[in-house]
Formats: sequence, structure tokens, C-alpha cells
Amino acid sequence: MSDIIQLLPDHVANQIAAGEVVQRPASVIKELLENAIDAYAHNIQVVVKDAGKTLIQIVDDGAGMSLTDARMCFERHATSKIKSAEDLFSLNTKGFRGEALASIAAIAHVELKTKPQNEEVGTCIKIEGSKVTSQEPCVTPKGTSLCVKNLFYNIPARRNFLKSDAVELRHIIDEFQRVAMAHPSIAFSLFHNGGELFQLPSTNHRQRITNIFGAKTNEKLVPVNEDTEIVKISGFVGKPEFAKRSRGEQFFFVNNRFIKSPYLNHAVSAAFDGLLKEKTYPSYFLYLDVNPKSIDINIHPTKTEIKFDDEHALYAMLRSAIKHSLGQFSVAPVLDFDRDANLDTPYEYKNRQAQVPKIEVDRSFNPFENELNTSSIRSGKSHNFRKENTQSWESLYAGLKTTPETNQHQFKQVEFESEEVTGKLFDDNHSGSEAGTFQLQKKYIVSTLKSGILVIDQNRAHTRILYEELLKNITIAAAVSQQLLFPLQLQFNTHEIEMLKEIKESLEQTGFIFSNIEDETVEITGIPTLISESEVGILLEQLLSDFENEVPDNGFSQTDLLAKSLAKGMAVKSGTLLNSTEQQHIVNRLFACKEPDVSPFNKSVFVTLTVDELDKKFT
Repeated sequence: MSDIIQLLPDHVANQIAAGEVVQRPASVIKELLENAIDAYAHNIQVVVKDAGKTLIQIVDDGAGMSLTDARMCFERHATSKIKSAEDLFSLNTKGFRGEALASIAAIAHVELKTKPQNEEVGTCIKIEGSKVTSQEPCVTPKGTSLCVKNLFYNIPARRNFLKSDAVELRHIIDEFQRVAMAHPSIAFSLFHNGGELFQLPSTNHRQRITNIFGAKTNEKLVPVNEDTEIVKISGFVGKPEFAKRSRGEQFFFVNNRFIKSPYLNHAVSAAFDGLLKEKTYPSYFLYLDVNPKSIDINIHPTKTEIKFDDEHALYAMLRSAIKHSLGQFSVAPVLDFDRDANLDTPYEYKNRQAQVPKIEVDRSFNPFENELNTSSIRSGKSHNFRKENTQSWESLYAGLKTTPETNQHQFKQVEFESEEVTGKLFDDNHSGSEAGTFQLQKKYIVSTLKSGILVIDQNRAHTRILYEELLKNITIAAAVSQQLLFPLQLQFNTHEIEMLKEIKESLEQTGFIFSNIEDETVEITGIPTLISESEVGILLEQLLSDFENEVPDNGFSQTDLLAKSLAKGMAVKSGTLLNSTEQQHIVNRLFACKEPDVSPFNKSVFVTLTVDELDKKFT
């Protein structure tokens, strides 16, 4: 039998490695940003065209590379970060595998321009599909500029798997924000198709978070600081009243590297136990500094997962540190419920000496005199102590008629708390006998059929009705809008503003009217007739959360998700009391829908109980 095992060519091996390292344009930006940070850059600029499919350019003012290093950096497993296997357990740098540039060069057109500080001219290298096409000296400033063009040009199957530009841009912004938050001392900027998305100056952690997520974020943050032998914890958590319906603002950084850890996330959730509303999640930006020898970074291709030596101790310390911060800044409730906060001694009184109060007595005061002028001890104003004449007390009731008819009229509307015992099976508030419906537990609408009874979930039924109506308005005709007397202004971060711009046209079809969408502020002058002004902020927040989690990649799925999210937020909730007219209206509109039996989320809307089934219950 002949030998069948052979070594793969380098360009094929690089393309296989690229499948792990480069999943989408955002992966390229992450790897190149980490290389720029390891090169001690102070300013990093990211330029993107067509969400990275056409161009990705990273420009930094770091140390730069010599001619030899510029050629070596594109070789597989070529790195300056480690020299032996022991170095893997004491990593203080970002990229260390030496696969990033080799993998990127295998699936794109790459142009590298670099120059060290002490060189007069730099080096320009062009590579296409792992093949060096040109190498020549060039004039370039200190640092490195790397252009990645036509990503996946030689792997069309991978390129076809890329999502729309809007979706890919969201992933790019996510990676950019994670790296920028981990290194606030470095200035970052991001440009897409010639427009500026972020311009982040060198600053501290708190200001960097505020620059990314909006100025309103500053007032929502509670600092967290804890220094132990195992870990040093710093950063911020959001106040419970500002908790969101999505997990978008949750960040862990270990040794300035973004990670994902469900275990540590549970520790944060445990610290907020009892402080959050249902189905809301706290925001946190936590930085953990640990001994590099106590963690293993090299367990995941994207290096977003880390293995800790002592997770249980880390869990307990993180949970207690957050609880301490929430209590220290009076966010968490105290145990002494009878304590009056007004009686707390101000901090400036700490070193103040106690003063003996002066006692003054007015010896001329006589409370038994009819009229007595006396001076107030504290205010110095005069008061008259006069005994009221009560002989004409009957004049207080002048003008009031006390006829029995008047009393009967006055007490006709009095309601008593005690329940009246009647022979009715249902209350008048819950009955809809005229329409043939009644409400059960403020959750279900019960109606009669020829063959039995019909039980409808009011929330799911209304969601189905609104979903089909919104879908029709978005795709066929615009909905009716109600104008607001005063424009409504809402605050969003840059990422959420970009998502709103994508779905603005569809939202206007549902009844929203946007007068202005700026960097962090959205001004609304009209809203759909089915919602109130107070619900707009909650509705849009839920909508953006759904879009961030589902990430629709085409027009139809975007419209469908928009209709589902709006219908879910606008539908009547379980626990809402409906009168007979409202109940019958939901029943009639439900069975006018195209698919009345299931909600937009494929859950049953109603069940029927036939007379035969009821008879069997009584056998």
C-alpha cells in the first residue's frame, strides 16, 4: 500500500488557519489592533470601507519594524512575544501565536508600510494570497500602516457567508469598543465609508466609557475597587434603576484583555440580587488584574475565554466587592429600616466642637390671659395669644341644610370595602354577558362556542393582531401617527444610534416621526396611536435589544423582527383588566387575522374545550 499522508503546502495551511483566526472583518480588526498595542502605539486609527469587505486599514505610531521583521511577520508561527513554552504562562502581551498576519495574508490583498524610529526610509510589502508581489523602500512616518483589501477574495464560499454591511459593521464596532475600553491611555478613532464613528482621546477608564456609551452614562456608574493578594478589581457597575433589558453593556477585562465568563457574570448577578426589576440586566465594566501565571489564555482561538486557577475565590471576591460598593454609595438598601437619613451627621461636622445651648425664659408670659403680646425667643417676632370666643359656634353651620333628602343624595355614591354576597358567578367588572365573553384572572378571555368554550390568552392574541397590522403598515401603507405637543428627546449611545438609523424608515411606517437623530440624542415629534408617550423609551430600548441579539441580515428579516418587537411591547399585558367591549374587540380582530391560532413567536393563542371533554371531567 502506497503512502497517503503528506504535508500540506504553506498557503493551504494558512487558509485553514485563517478559518479559526479570521471569521469576519471584525476578527481582522481585533488582531491588528492588538498588534498595534503591543507595538507601544499612542494613537491608532481604523479606516473601514463596506464594513471591511473592501478595505480595512490600521495606522499606528508604534515602534515600527525593520526590513527583516517586516518579511518575517507574515510567516506562520513567527512572533516576538514568546521564545519558549514557559512564556505561555506569563503572558503580558496581546498576540502571541504568530498566526494572525499569516492567516490574513492568505485570504486577502495586504499592503504593509512600516518604519522604525531610527531609520530614514521605511519598507513597503505587498502580498496577495500568501505570495509576496513586491517589496521596496518607501517614505512613511514612524509606525506601521497595514491595509487589508478584498477579504476572502480567493475563498468565495467564505465571502458568501458574510452578513450585510450593517451586521458586519456592528461586529466591528463591538471589537473596537472592547479594545478601546481596555486601553484608555491610547487614542483611538474609527472611520467607515469616509464618516467618523468614534474619536476617542487619551483619558481614564471612566471618561473612556462615557465617550463610548454617551455622556448620560457617567451618572449611572458606581465605582468598584478591591485589592487582594489574588486579584485586584477595579471598574464600575451601573446603578440598579438604570438596568437594561439586554446584556449589551457587560464587559470583563482580565489583564486588559476582554473575556467572556458566564461564571463571573453570575457573581455580578448575585451581587445585584433583589435590586433589579424582572428581566433586566445590570451594566458593568470590570477590570481584573491577576498574576499571569494563574491563568491560561491559550484555550480558545479568539482568546476570549480564560481558565483561572481558583475560580471560586474570584467569584466570592467579585461578588463581595460589588455588594460593598453598592452599599457604600447608598444604592443597596440598609438593614436598619427605622433609621432616619435626616438624622445622619454630616461629614463636615466630624471635627466640630459641641456647643452648649443657651436657655432663655420669658417670665412675663401668662397663658391664662385673654390677650397677651409676647416676643418670640428665637425669631424676635410678636405673636398674639387670644382665646377664641366659642359662644357663636352655631354660626359655623350656617347655610347647611340637614334635610333627609339631602343626606340621602350625599351618601348615594359611598362605596364600602366589604364585599356584597350575591348569587352571581362572575363580578359585573369581569362579565361580558352582553357580548358572550368574560375575563378570567385578568389573563384569559373566555367565550362560548356552539360546541363548547374558547379560552384565549389576551397578551398573545393582541400580539398577533398588532404583528399583522404592523407588518401591513411597514410593507404596504403607512400607519396613522399622533403628534406630540412637546418633542420627546431620548438618549442613546453611538452603537444604538447607528441601529436606529438603519430601521428609521421602517419605524416611520409604523407611526414614529423623527425630527432629528444626532450623535447621542433622538428627537421624536410623533408616535403611533396605539402607544403612550411614557412607553416610547421602553419600547425603543426593547426594540434595540432585540435587534442586537438577533442581528437580522436582510430586509425581510429586519421588517419581521421590527414588527415582532413592536407588537410584543405594545400588546396588552397579562394582569390588565378589560371591559366587555375590549374583550369582544380582541376576539373579533383575532379571528380576522391570517394565522389566529399561533402568536408571532409560535406559541398557542387559544384552546377550545368541547362539551364532550367537559362531560368527561364530570364522569
